[in-house]
This record gives sequence, structure tokens and C-alpha cells, in this order.
Amino acid sequence: MTHRMKSIAEEIVRLQGELDREIESRRKALGWELKEKIGEFEHGVATEHRRLRMGLRRFFGQTSPAVVLTAPVIYSLIVPLVIVDLWVSAYQAICFRAYGLPRVKRSDYIAFDRERLSYLNVIEKVNCAFCAYANGLVGYVREVSSRTEQYWCPIKHAVKITDPHQRYYEFLEYGDADGYRSRLNEFRNRLRTDPPAGAN
Repeated sequence: MTHRMKSIAEEIVRLQGELDREIESRRKALGWELKEKIGEFEHGVATEHRRLRMGLRRFFGQTSPAVVLTAPVIYSLIVPLVIVDLWVSAYQAICFRAYGLPRVKRSDYIAFDRERLSYLNVIEKVNCAFCAYANGLVGYVREVSSRTEQYWCPIKHAVKITDPHQRYYEFLEYGDADGYRSRLNEFRNRLRTDPPAGAN
């Protein structure tokens, strides 16, 4: 990694911290705070949320037929998602243990907290739970696969990759044969000792 690339990566980390502070500021403006991983609202805000909950009759009255017809297709994804979840969890339990790598904590990626929002009706809560699971699972699988890639092939692609995982920026340049042969063990050892990508 060049000095310029390292400088840009450090700036990205700095900006992420700044974004996190802005998000916290917005939470306070909306009248809630995080306590033990649970969002808690001020009493007046929670009362207003309950008032804004849409009843099921009105909700279905405003739902288009296309949404109703496609819902089974969307929810059918739960089957392959659960299979991937189980398979990836088994994979890292076996392989990461064999490689001496720390395992990815599933709970760092999959969060079910939107059901506590009192302005959502039961259908909206189920929809939110599905999306939380699907997107959280993708993040979990991405982290497992990024650690696997760092272990076996920490090399950038020749072509531009859209939205690569965070580890990718540290990888060796495409065509750096000497670096690959001389530094592969360094990349592997770093996985065993460095904090996970995105950790504070």
C-alpha cells in the first residue's frame, strides 16, 4: 500500500467516526438513546409513535395488488438464506478453528430491534425482521468470506470492483508476485491478531 493510499484509508476511518457522531446527534434530536443495545424513547415520543401506527385494515387497503402477489416470492428467500446461514456458520466453526482464526460474531451483523418500534404494525414488523435478517446475514457472510480471502488470496483484482470489503484495500496489487510469496504469511498472521474489520 502506498503512502497516499494509506492516507486515504485513514481519512475514510476518520470520516466514519465523524458520521457516527452525527448519527448519535440525530438520535438525540429524535428523542431516543441506546441502552444495552436497546433503543429507548422518551415517554412523549413513544406515545406519539403509538398514535402513528397504521391499523391492518388501513394498511392492506393502501397496499397494491402487486405487493400482495409478490410477497410469497420475497419470503421464499428465507429457505436459501437459512441454509446459507447454517452452512457458513458450520464452515467457519470448522475451518477458522483449523486455521487458528477468530470466528465472526453473527450477532454483530444480525440485529432484531425494529419490532420495538411502536409505530409499526405487525406486518411491518415482520417485514423489518425479514430485511434485518437478510441484510445482516449478507454482512456476516461477507465478513467470513473476506477473512477467507485474506487467508488464501489477498490480491486485488485487475478490474475495478464495486464496493469491495474493507480488507480489500490492504491487499497486494495485482501482479505483485514477490509480495504474494513474501507476505502471504503476514496477511494470515494479521487475521489472528488484528481487530476485525470495522471494529472500534
